[in-house]
Amino acid sequence: MVRNWLGLSLVFFSLYAMAEEPGYREHKLVYDEPAMVWDEAFPLGNGLLGALVWGDGQPLKISLDRTDLWDLRPITEFQSEEYSYATMKQWVEEGRIEDLRRVYEEPYHRAAPTKIPAGRIEIEVGKDASFVGGSLSLADGVATLAFSDGTQAQVWVDATRTSGRILINSDSKIIPNLKAPTFGGAKDQNDRPAISAGDLGKLGYDPPKESKETNSASFIQEGWGGFQFAVYLTWEDQDGVWRGSWSIATSEESDDPLALARERAVQSLKEKDEENLKEQVEWWKNYWERGFISVPNETLERQWYLEMYKFGAATRRKTPPITLQGPWTADDGKLPPWKGDYHHDLNTELSYWPCYSGNRLEEGLGFLDWLWETRNNCVEWTQRFYRLPGMNVPMTADLENRQIGGWHQYTHSGTTASWLAHHFYLHWRYSMDRDFLRDRAYPYLRDVAVFLEAILGEDDSGLLTLDLSSSPEIHDNRLEAWFKTITNYDLALIRWTFEKSAELAKELELDDEVDRWLAIHKRLPKIALSEEGFILISQDEALEDSHRHHSHMMAIHPLGLINWDGGERDQRIIESSMKEMDRLGTSQWTGYSFSWQGNLWARAKNGERAVEFLEIFAKAFCLKNSFHCNGDQSGEGYSNFTYRPFTLEGNFAFAAGVQEMLLQSYSGSIQIFPAIPDDWAIASFKNLRAEGAFIVSAKREGRKIAEVAIHSERGGLCRVENPFGEDGFEVEGTNSTASVTEDGDIVIDTKEGQRIRLKRKS
Repeated sequence: MVRNWLGLSLVFFSLYAMAEEPGYREHKLVYDEPAMVWDEAFPLGNGLLGALVWGDGQPLKISLDRTDLWDLRPITEFQSEEYSYATMKQWVEEGRIEDLRRVYEEPYHRAAPTKIPAGRIEIEVGKDASFVGGSLSLADGVATLAFSDGTQAQVWVDATRTSGRILINSDSKIIPNLKAPTFGGAKDQNDRPAISAGDLGKLGYDPPKESKETNSASFIQEGWGGFQFAVYLTWEDQDGVWRGSWSIATSEESDDPLALARERAVQSLKEKDEENLKEQVEWWKNYWERGFISVPNETLERQWYLEMYKFGAATRRKTPPITLQGPWTADDGKLPPWKGDYHHDLNTELSYWPCYSGNRLEEGLGFLDWLWETRNNCVEWTQRFYRLPGMNVPMTADLENRQIGGWHQYTHSGTTASWLAHHFYLHWRYSMDRDFLRDRAYPYLRDVAVFLEAILGEDDSGLLTLDLSSSPEIHDNRLEAWFKTITNYDLALIRWTFEKSAELAKELELDDEVDRWLAIHKRLPKIALSEEGFILISQDEALEDSHRHHSHMMAIHPLGLINWDGGERDQRIIESSMKEMDRLGTSQWTGYSFSWQGNLWARAKNGERAVEFLEIFAKAFCLKNSFHCNGDQSGEGYSNFTYRPFTLEGNFAFAAGVQEMLLQSYSGSIQIFPAIPDDWAIASFKNLRAEGAFIVSAKREGRKIAEVAIHSERGGLCRVENPFGEDGFEVEGTNSTASVTEDGDIVIDTKEGQRIRLKRKS
């Protein structure tokens, strides 16, 4: 028994030894004490399937999830006569807040539509066994747990298939228990907790059809509207090694989801463990080699690896994009926090920030594919609710990107689609894929621009404005959440949409459309500033108190309409705005606020402040498994919010913040280590991505940049802000001479596929 286990460990070691760099191998999630609640579990996933491994062995628990398990029942109010933009605007003007809440908010307090969990596997690993230790390897996504009687267990989700594996080395007889979610029971849907819509029983499903045989257990569950999903677990026990495999299938894939789940699980179990794990290691090695970092701040480096591991586990192409909790739906008998939906007022957008400079464009396409594939639903909703052409997108949405309600000021915001369009633009800029530009990026932006053109009206001065304008979560769901003048959140997104629509139209030589969008852009007001020069919420109102959502700062980050490289005026605005945020403090911030603030300080080229806020996020707003828990868990008073609903956007915004410190390119020049603290004597990164489709690696030694390597994927002019100063540099990999402009940029005309190395002169 022990020899078999050690042999498998040697396989792991030999495969790991092939890696060239240690960063993604040495950072692990290690527990001395067991996780006894689901949201502190080891997270595993492949974009479609998710698993949470927790418990002390009495039992060992594996919470199961699949990202397309949804209750998609429709909302009757949103099919009614009174559901329209015109009526909503009339009710706002008349102050009919109770009617607004009845139509728009009450439906969100019901149990469905909602994301739903898939159940749990429980395994008693030994009668007298106690937990000794556990670890999650970020290099391959394998969770390993050890117990006092010598039992050792490993769990992983197959990197490329719809199955998961369990391997237990034990003298004891292993008897697993497959538990279906508690969907049956009470059907009353009228409770109104703030975060959760209550128990799973409120969905009111009939009990599952369960089956257990000598070496298998399964159930099939019917949900709303005939939707079904099935879970199948199979196992074998030979010579003290217990091997199990599970799969989840749905009626969207097959008329017989149970048979499909059985087929997948049985096929997975037939594979030798060594072969399956070899494939697992190879997938994750390829993922990590696409980009990784090394920085002299242990907290930031460790957290970055944890975030990018979760990103690889949570999103893949051809799987649903990241929801609030991704593939790790709550396993506590309750509906997930905020129903586990898609929040497009921050959550989905921040979740995909790291894919661009982090060189994970393929994973980012999972989000863009879904936005594209659900575009017709959004167009239909725009026509039905607004009675206007073009496209807007619901702010809270289900798996099909359909409106599911909530505070009407934000769920029916006129600019939600603009923030989503930003991701299409970023993919174009970082990939320079002209097919994507022509077939997806510009058409998406154009649809949004057409809608905004139609909904904009004139203010008293003749400038364009929105009749109803808000700034996410400012004034909550009160009537004053509709501002008297257009907010900087809405205005920044509108200005960005028309500016970039014109830019992309010009790239495609659509001259008439360039003129159309620029003409509208010229009629928009400027971003509203205070007399002191900081960014306001709107022309009539400044942020008076600490606030969790930095929506008024959109023009700085992520949109970059006001940026440090834009000159002295922009720098003064940024400095004044950040000073004002410092004055207001962090008492009303949640975890993602600190991650976003880290990005803002990095854009302000201030590494010390970026580190400050990113460290606070990692130390105070994350659970032991690194899940972002929204509230302050430190007791240090960083925020008055101390609750712990788990969501992912703060995690991934953190990773993007670290990358902003190491590499920026939005200004037209590649900037190497633009926002790191002065005391970082050493730092390096490999294969991060810059705009223009340049893959960049760099090394800093002795507080000086030693070398920069650039791979030009598409060719074209490469501009690098000279990182070597007066020391001079040498160029390798090009026959042409690198020129240096008056403002200090190194300029090289690259060919497609060319690799260039810039080295400090010794």
